[in-house]
Amino acid sequence: MNINPADNVWILVSTALVLLMSIPGLAVFYGGLTRTRSVLNTIMMVFSAFGVVSLIWIIYGYSLSFGSDVGGMIGSLEYFLLQGINLTDPAPPSDNLYHYLFIFFQMTFAAITVALMAGAFIERMKFSAWLLVAVLWGTFVYFPVAHWIWGGGWLSNLGTVDFAGGLVVHETSGLGALVGALLLGKRKEPIMLPANLALVAIGTGLLWFGWFGFNGGSALGISQVAVSAAFVTTIAAFMGGLTWMFAEWILFKKPTSLGMFTGIIAGLATITPASGFVDIVGGLIIGILGGLICFVAVVYVKNRFGYDDSLDVFGVHGVGGMLGALLLAVFAKPEIGEVAGIISGNFSQILPQIIGIISVGIYTVALTFVIFKVVDAVIGLRVSKDEEIEGLDENIHGERMMNEPIKF
Repeated sequence: MNINPADNVWILVSTALVLLMSIPGLAVFYGGLTRTRSVLNTIMMVFSAFGVVSLIWIIYGYSLSFGSDVGGMIGSLEYFLLQGINLTDPAPPSDNLYHYLFIFFQMTFAAITVALMAGAFIERMKFSAWLLVAVLWGTFVYFPVAHWIWGGGWLSNLGTVDFAGGLVVHETSGLGALVGALLLGKRKEPIMLPANLALVAIGTGLLWFGWFGFNGGSALGISQVAVSAAFVTTIAAFMGGLTWMFAEWILFKKPTSLGMFTGIIAGLATITPASGFVDIVGGLIIGILGGLICFVAVVYVKNRFGYDDSLDVFGVHGVGGMLGALLLAVFAKPEIGEVAGIISGNFSQILPQIIGIISVGIYTVALTFVIFKVVDAVIGLRVSKDEEIEGLDENIHGERMMNEPIKF
């Protein structure tokens, strides 16, 4: 066996960091952006998605994603319910790690991908519908795409690379969010004042902190690649935040905190697929482009087409993930991650990246459309008009974020 204790320590820490990104990071980030009367529902959407996707990951998701390849499209069911795996077994995809640890680490990726979509559906989706969508979307979108790229499927054989989830995580969740938002329709009250920007700041910090495990951990060991990936991730994050802030300042005369927070997440999403392949300069440029292009997508494209992606999941994660997967083919340096891009004289990587972006995009859009239509036919997607206007916290969960003080 090649089990490496130091690598296992780092990946266990990285797993905890990715868990922190979702619970409470993403939940707090989304909750702070939501109107006061639906904050708890938004937080519950993140927590519940993480839970149900983790459950199906253990039952069959890991096997479909990383089981023996079946026709390049899906994994076998050899690991159904994780049967036959011993505590001391090395992970087949990375034999320096314990198999259980690799499963645990990848579980957090699957769970946060589905949870990310919740931001597009807040304040108007039935909780029961969301749970069913989470199970179906994880099963029919995330697990196959993860296999295509990370589990030995057809895109990995074609040469498409994605270090930590630009395609597998951000493109799928972003496009899934866009399709779902279009099918759900707009909220009755489209103008939204965030409940608490301090919560958004805390959520941004937790997401940024957790991204060290998301990107650095994707090296699957503690190495120079892990260190480089973590370093360029932070560089892209603050460059994305600064770019968004200055764009607002120049165009709208005010540098907002929300703009900076959003730009940081845009920089993080954009660097994710390239983080293990690019150097410091590449990280700087990708962060700037991520902040700028996502700014255009959120401020101009969304307004132009009028879709209600409430918390800009598509504009930030979808656009950022696809952009980063493409820029990887430009800035990758072979001395960092054994992949060469255009600046290193290799023009051949661009085609597998484009094929990956297009194929994952078409598949995600098509399957998400079908899933939402099925769920709508079975139990309906939207809450009633009165429930939406009154708020989902009390109507669905029987709770309020803040209760009135008791008077004696």
